[in-house]
Amino acid sequence: MKRERSRIYTVNSRKFDGAIRRSWTCEFVFEDAEKIDLVGSFEHRVEHPDLGPIEAGTISRETFYFNRWYNFFIFKQPNGRFRNYYINICMPPEIGDATIDYVDLDIDLVVWPDGGWQTLDLEEFHENRLKFNYPDEVSNRVMETLKELEDIVQRGSRNDELIVIL
Repeated sequence: MKRERSRIYTVNSRKFDGAIRRSWTCEFVFEDAEKIDLVGSFEHRVEHPDLGPIEAGTISRETFYFNRWYNFFIFKQPNGRFRNYYINICMPPEIGDATIDYVDLDIDLVVWPDGGWQTLDLEEFHENRLKFNYPDEVSNRVMETLKELEDIVQRGSRNDELIVIL
């Protein structure tokens, strides 16, 4: 029997030492054996160093995979137009009755509407790998996941299509 899910979740993005880096709330959308999907909205305008301004009201459709080392966000402008994909490399989440906690492992990928993409925060990963003493198996898994995701994104870019990874 499937347990009933909360309608509202608090999502906590944590550093490797467990400290919360960011926290936000989302609404439950869907769950199956592989993932849980949520949807949230930016309450305030955010100036992101790599994404530029994210307007208040921007919608974020968020997928958290139970056994994968990344999560996947689809951002839509307040008017509903696609803004970008954002992929966090992270450890698989811990899902509670009304919380999702995941350890962010620093590296992100962003994909734009024209299919262009970039890998973000490699330097931050290497700094935090030393600072938090990431075990070799974690560092190796991060690099394997990065290669897998870059291959998927590159294939989508070569076909001049907006990618839907999963």
